[in-house]
Amino acid sequence: MAELSFFVGVIGNVISVLMFLSPVGTFWRIIKKKSTEEFESFPYVCTWLNSSLWTYYGVIKPGAYLVATVNSFGVVVQSFFLGVFLIYAPSAMKTKTGIMVGILDIGFFATAIVVSQLLLHGETRIGALGLVCAGLNIIMYGSPLSVMKTVIKNRSVEYMPFMLSFFFFLNGGIWTFYAFLLSDWFLAVPNGIGLGLGLAQIAIYGVYRNAKPLPLKTSIPTQQEQDSQTQPLISSPNPEP
Repeated sequence: MAELSFFVGVIGNVISVLMFLSPVGTFWRIIKKKSTEEFESFPYVCTWLNSSLWTYYGVIKPGAYLVATVNSFGVVVQSFFLGVFLIYAPSAMKTKTGIMVGILDIGFFATAIVVSQLLLHGETRIGALGLVCAGLNIIMYGSPLSVMKTVIKNRSVEYMPFMLSFFFFLNGGIWTFYAFLLSDWFLAVPNGIGLGLGLAQIAIYGVYRNAKPLPLKTSIPTQQEQDSQTQPLISSPNPEP
């Protein structure tokens, strides 16, 4: 059983690395266009925080080094993605992203470390941190849904990163299996939910992938609208002969 769990954990690490790298295409597009367009930063903010806390969890829990190593890689990758996003985002999105990074990625993460070190000890510390990580894992898996309003409104998946959702699905599946082998419910529950959320995102992508995008409204009035605008509001009672 130990050999099987190690083998599955290694596979999980490979898939996790691919998941962390899956937005490369999106960020290459951002760099080329020098604009974040309609892309959302929330998935990357969540993934950074999630990776940071799982790294910490893997460090303090005996035998969880596979969890720590792969998530530390995720921290590095997400730091790069967020840096690029902040460089090319418009001012409003840049401010929004900066606030989320400050509150979640810095403030919440630092608070979790300080509280767990000062107030909690032993298994209680591991259990409490595992519970927090489990909740954040669910939020991370569902974070691509933040762009669903844009997808449904425009009937287009252009700004929904498919590869991110696809690897969320794979990652949730393999880590759920790994968690069952170790009887680690802090890993099993959120990754099982992540498996379902990833599947839902793929289904939504499939629905709108070939949908005809809604036509953009033009500000140039049509000829009929121009004619109606030139008609007098009150017709003359004595038209000229």
